[in-house]
Formats: sequence, structure tokens, C-alpha cells
Amino acid sequence: MKKGNLIYHIMTAAIFIVLEVAALTMLTRSGELQKTWFGKAGQGFMEWIWGGTQKISDYFSLREQNEKLAAENSRLTMLLAKQNDSLFRDTLDKMVMPMNAVGDFTYIPARISKISSNSQHNYMILDRGMNDGVREGDGVVTAKGAVGIIDAVSENYAFARSFKNHQMSISARLGKEGSVGTLSWDGVSKNKALLKEIPHHIALAAGDTVYTSGYSSIFPADIPLGTAGEAKIVNGATYEIQVTLLEDLESLRYAIIVGNLGNGEITKLENRE
Repeated sequence: MKKGNLIYHIMTAAIFIVLEVAALTMLTRSGELQKTWFGKAGQGFMEWIWGGTQKISDYFSLREQNEKLAAENSRLTMLLAKQNDSLFRDTLDKMVMPMNAVGDFTYIPARISKISSNSQHNYMILDRGMNDGVREGDGVVTAKGAVGIIDAVSENYAFARSFKNHQMSISARLGKEGSVGTLSWDGVSKNKALLKEIPHHIALAAGDTVYTSGYSSIFPADIPLGTAGEAKIVNGATYEIQVTLLEDLESLRYAIIVGNLGNGEITKLENRE
């Protein structure tokens, strides 16, 4: 582009800008309507700019506050968990000290680390193992029932068959002086079991308490298990009684592992027989 043409284009642009500014100035001074319109337009533009920057500032400030709140909630949750754990441990230790022998049985408090409740072969894992004196074949109980049997043991954990398992049954007594039968989960309900092999000539009363019989080498006698309900005669010889369990097997958190001190000797005798 020639020098003369360049100067010409610059002068043309400058004149255009001056004329535009002059036109706008005249327009704003020509009437109140135009002044109001330009004032509102300018105010709206400034509000838009200020609002956008304020929102950006608020966003980053809010995110920072949320991060601080999340960290504080995490800290408080950990403190609460530690406090609850300490309280539960103190309670268990007051109930029964680890490896405290009562009669022929030892009692070891334990936490249930994992439990299943939605199959036909449910199980639980407890946080006590060989280092704590737990052995295969020990029972798992609470104050409201016999809830499992230890099947496998590692150094610090134990795997137990839950009572809600078709492979588990308990020797149970109808009342503390009544007949003895076999108690097992009904396979369907959350808190129902069936007490079988009760002689049909026995007088029954709904609401009778069902206890562990003590005839098992696994569980001590007289642990309450549930209450008797409806009964029916099976094969014309024995009752099958519906039992409502006292323990909620789906919400267990703590239990006690019981071990029979004479279990090894009893097992040898049984194997000889």
C-alpha cells in the first residue's frame, strides 16, 4: 500500500470515530428518553461485569469453605468412631473378660467384622483368632442366642457359620425343664426358626421360651434362643414348632466366642464310639 493511501485510510477512520462520538453525544443530550436509555444500558453492563466477578469469587470461596467443612466432618467422624469403639470394648470387657473360664467354657468377646444375611449359607467373620485362643468348633453367642459356629481360624480372625445357614442346627430345650429337640433356621424368614423332634404328647403353650439344652459340646446350657409359636404334628409322631428368635441376626456387631475346655476329650470319645 502506498504511503498516501495509508494516510488517507487513517484519516478516514479517525473522522468516522469522531463523527460517531459526536453523534452519540448529541443523542444523549437531545432528550430525557435517550439519557435514560444510555444510563440503564451502562448500568446494566456494569452490573453484569460486577455480578460475574462476584459469582466467581463466591464460587471459589464456597469451594474452600466446603473443603474445610469436609475435613472437619471427617475428623469428628473419626473421633466419634474411636469413642464408640472404646465404649463398646469397655462394655464387653465388663460383661466377660477375654479367656475368662466359667465352668467348662471360656468366653472371648469379639467384634463382627463382616456378616452375610442374604443367602442360604450365611457366615460371619470375627476379629479374634488363634492368637486369642479361638479354635475351630467353638460357638458364637450373644445374650439373646447362639448365633454361629467357628469353622476356620487364622492368627487374628475367625470364620463362623451363621445360625442362618442350612448346615447349622442347635440342640434346644422347650422351657428349662421341657423336652429337647433340634432348632434350625426356617430358611426364609429374618427371625424365624423351627424346633423339631418334640414328642407329640408334650403339652405346649405359645410363648414358652426355648433355650440351649446343654447337650451339645459347643454351647453352654440355658442360653435363651426364642419364643415358641404355632406347632404342627409331623408324621403323626413329633411336633414341629415355629420359634421367633430373640436375636436380630442381621444387625449383629458384637458377640462372644465360647469354647468348651473338654471338647477335645469329648470328641475323642465320640470318635471311639
